[in-house]
Amino acid sequence: MSKERSIARCGRSVRGIVGTLALCVCAAGSAWGEEDAPSVVKINGSVYMAPLGANVYLVTTPAGNVVIDTGTVAQAPIARKLLGAVSSGRVKYIILTHGHADHIGGIGLWKQDGTRIVAQRNYVELVNYVKRLEGFFAPRNAAAFNRASAPAHAWAGNFGATIDPTILFDEKYTFTLGGVRFELQSTPGETPDHLTVWIPEYKIAFIGDNYNGFGEPEPMSFPNLYAIRGTKPRWALDWIGSIDKVLALKPEVVLSGHGDPIFGNAEITRRLTRFRDAIQYVHDETVKGMNAGKDVFTLMREVKLPPGSDLSESFGKVSWSVRGIYDGYAGWFDMNPSNMYEAPPSSIYPDLVKLAGGPEPLAQLASDKVKAGKPVEALHLTDVVLAGDPANRAALSARLEALTYLHDHTDNYIETGFLEHAMKQAQDALGTQ
Repeated sequence: MSKERSIARCGRSVRGIVGTLALCVCAAGSAWGEEDAPSVVKINGSVYMAPLGANVYLVTTPAGNVVIDTGTVAQAPIARKLLGAVSSGRVKYIILTHGHADHIGGIGLWKQDGTRIVAQRNYVELVNYVKRLEGFFAPRNAAAFNRASAPAHAWAGNFGATIDPTILFDEKYTFTLGGVRFELQSTPGETPDHLTVWIPEYKIAFIGDNYNGFGEPEPMSFPNLYAIRGTKPRWALDWIGSIDKVLALKPEVVLSGHGDPIFGNAEITRRLTRFRDAIQYVHDETVKGMNAGKDVFTLMREVKLPPGSDLSESFGKVSWSVRGIYDGYAGWFDMNPSNMYEAPPSSIYPDLVKLAGGPEPLAQLASDKVKAGKPVEALHLTDVVLAGDPANRAALSARLEALTYLHDHTDNYIETGFLEHAMKQAQDALGTQ
């Protein structure tokens, strides 16, 4: 498949989007052949999109240009070349819809003398948070996205991030360039610093990752209300309110951080309303269950998308979101006294192995659980054995069976990444890789 065809798929599936990102990373060090180069998407006579794994936008005006998001470090040169061919005008503003790495990697390539860089004020804490926990996140991101882990660096401290924005705003910021009015407003969702760019003249809203095309054309995916690789709580009610703000603008075009443009207010309203309502339903059912005294694992099993919903779980999972909502509201303590103390459950796993008569019966039971369609219970059993005997081949084999079963029964991209990482660990320990 050519790079162009792969990029054309980026709005149609999660695997297409992340596959495109990996493709761009591989290609970043070499020149793109003419037939392989992705094509710029012309939204109107002034707005253009570089359709990479993370979209980059250029808005041209008679007085200079505005860039909205800048792609990853690896993709940025491609976006710069593509959009630079559209217009060589000076970049007067760079607007960052949020501070995730796939949207801020090309700031240095676009920034010129006098370029103003605009972000919502919470951007500063978001990028410091990511930098603060850089060593913690590195192996998790590597597992989730099937890439090599970044080398460890000395801790950068609590406030070690580079702060590129020169203009930070709280709720709203407006400017006019070349007769075109840009209205920015805070719309927290996937991150607390999310903003929406509204150009009234064109009826275009740039909404970052508060909606994306994962899983489209149909069905779209439920969002990552909680990213299992690690994140602060993503407050569902804030996200819902932000979508309502966008809908209230009555846009005719919505441009997001990933995926294809959405044209026509009726279609925009249909998609964003369905997306918003799914978030609302999962949030409310979780909170009602909490108030009814249900524990988090019960709610993870019970809360499902409502009948008639045609959202998939190819990117975000409802069960992860339920736990994110629950723990975001309540914290870690579940009222079980044993969990108030330093000794984890695994501290007594070797005792359970002794009581079971050794690791063999537990490993066999784990294998039987997989055959019975209970792979997660099998993983718990292998946890017990491997805590005291990490090289136990029977337990490792049963673990690999369970992981493979789960891998074969999921369509979720992020889940697949973590399962493949764990499968490789088991294979390496068995020497079967």
